[in-house]
Amino acid sequence: MKIVLTVVLSIIGVLCVLIGAVWILQGINVLPGSFMTGQIQWAIYGSLAAILGIGLLVFANRRRAPH
Repeated sequence: MKIVLTVVLSIIGVLCVLIGAVWILQGINVLPGSFMTGQIQWAIYGSLAAILGIGLLVFANRRRAPH
């Protein structure tokens, strides 16, 4: 069960980081083609999503003390 939770949280974390990166690039007008292009608030939302994703990855893959 712990392995399944680790995998699921890791997948969600990676997706958050990837989506966050796209939002950042669109927000700072590097990746055109969306209503988000050039809108700085999307860069902020992307940063928050990426930070959340990194946090999930760290949480899911942290080492646990042996019992």
